[in-house]
Amino acid sequence: MAVNLPDTHGGDAGAGTAAPGAPVGGRAEARRARRAAEGRRSRSPKNGRPGRRPRPWWIEIPAMAAVGLVVALLIKTCLFQVFTIPSGSMENTLRIGDRVGVNKFAPLTGWKPEPGQPVVFKDPGGWLPPQATDGNPLTDALGSALSFVGLVPPKDDNYLVKRVIATGGQTVQCSGSTLTVDGAKVDEPYLHPGDDSCAGLDFGPVTVPQGHVWVEGDHRSDSADSRYHQRGPGGGAVPVDNVVGPVSAVVWPLGHLDWFGWVGR
Repeated sequence: MAVNLPDTHGGDAGAGTAAPGAPVGGRAEARRARRAAEGRRSRSPKNGRPGRRPRPWWIEIPAMAAVGLVVALLIKTCLFQVFTIPSGSMENTLRIGDRVGVNKFAPLTGWKPEPGQPVVFKDPGGWLPPQATDGNPLTDALGSALSFVGLVPPKDDNYLVKRVIATGGQTVQCSGSTLTVDGAKVDEPYLHPGDDSCAGLDFGPVTVPQGHVWVEGDHRSDSADSRYHQRGPGGGAVPVDNVVGPVSAVVWPLGHLDWFGWVGR
């Protein structure tokens, strides 16, 4: 039986003919290898599927903004929220215009206010007048939206910041220049220079209701705190449920950055 053998005797190394010394079919294999390499380059390096065309910017930018707002809302809801100090009642610890970071995660882990801690709380009723607006519905709506997600401090929710002096069940009293809790004198190194603990207003003894805290400002002579609201709900004490969390830090301005610890100091 006749068998066709490849011609291996010379000849021009043109198309379709192997060069001298090259393996038979070498060019065909090279072409197949090139096509395979081109196919690999056209595929996604991450998932092996053909690469997708990038989304246009008018889709990418709103999508990234939406993700950022969701993250900001989660941080504000569960971690930290920023508040602006509107008055001098906590000077010199906190100054007018300071922005403070309040730890909202602490209450979720069982934290309860303790004496000596500066806290932010919602007005229990009648402590602050209604907050004015600028009268522009558009800017009011924008401010409310940014405040809701935590990008700017709340504008019209009536929050205050004071220092916890006593908690539920404790008895607080001030006479002359001495503040006592359960009969023991309270050392107050944080007081505004020139102030004493009573600042001319004697009161008590007052027993703080359970589930409440007694709060006063560090600038004792310039703070309308629990002492001035003893005829109101709670006898001047603030419900613990109204407390947002402890002040952990001053985050702005840069010249007044300060850290008070995870639950204040």
